[in-house]
Amino acid sequence: MDSLVALQQLVPELEEYLERRYTLLNVIRNLAPVGRRQLATQIGSSERIIRGELDLLREQGLIITSSLGVSLSPQGELVLSSLQSMVREFHDLEYLEQTLAKALGVGRMIIVPGDADVDPGGKKELALATARFLQDTLRDGDILAVTGGTTLAQVAESFPVQEFSGRVTVVPVRGGLGEDVKIQANSIAARFAEGLGGNYRLLHAPEDVLPCYVEQILSEPRIRDVIALGRRANVLLHGIGTAEEMAKRRGFDEETIMKLIAEGAVGEAFGCYFDAQGNIVYNTTSIGLRLEDLERIPLVITVGGGRSKAWAVMSVLSRGYCDVCITDEGVARRLMTLKEIR
Repeated sequence: MDSLVALQQLVPELEEYLERRYTLLNVIRNLAPVGRRQLATQIGSSERIIRGELDLLREQGLIITSSLGVSLSPQGELVLSSLQSMVREFHDLEYLEQTLAKALGVGRMIIVPGDADVDPGGKKELALATARFLQDTLRDGDILAVTGGTTLAQVAESFPVQEFSGRVTVVPVRGGLGEDVKIQANSIAARFAEGLGGNYRLLHAPEDVLPCYVEQILSEPRIRDVIALGRRANVLLHGIGTAEEMAKRRGFDEETIMKLIAEGAVGEAFGCYFDAQGNIVYNTTSIGLRLEDLERIPLVITVGGGRSKAWAVMSVLSRGYCDVCITDEGVARRLMTLKEIR
């Protein structure tokens, strides 16, 4: 870190150049093959400036140009990986991780640069970090439990090409919400298993049901067995949603949504809606793992990014059922400004 500070003093514009080229390489990796006009739009720059940057990167052998657009070269992939470490130092992300882990009572925070709300590559970066962590963590014979949502769907698409060496069983632990099949827990479990070279089970049940039907649904052996397998998971990966977002996904009417907001609900996980202090203000009748089941799972990983999710992240982590939280700088910076985190 001292050498980096000295370098910044010697070349004050270094951080600006590094940030710009890191962002450009990151967007190229995430959207490849991508054209110059799309790059300019994504980054918020002019085509003239992008053309100059691309010429420089091409001369350095970091990008490859084809009729379809621009892609990273193998050398570009290596350079981008090295730049990520430098960007972490420039943004002092290690300090953020340690400070927030202590303040929120989480075993470990992993913070990636950027903000998924405004950075087109932010959610992809979050997904890649989560996939890498899982590959480093999972062991032969482990059971991995997963929920649904857009973030986990992207994690499922982010595993490196090389096959995972262990035999992992992936199990969905929430029912379906009757929405886009790609973001439902069953589809995500199948995609995770493919990326990890493992097996998967499916949970053929809706998430939200009327209380009078719960016992009947849970009496179905195949449903009961999958939920029981999820309770024996070694690792659980789940996303975090804002209360309003999840209420809309569940089809709540406007009156119910407004009531949730009035009661202070800011986050949702496992069918529970939480206020900023982690108190449950509303509980759905749902099929799948419940919040209390998390106590029995050795490693619980929470993932969610974008500044707009900061309150939701804090509310869910306040319950104490999280060992590792993977988020982005947008959430982290916002959390640092909240009174409880100072």
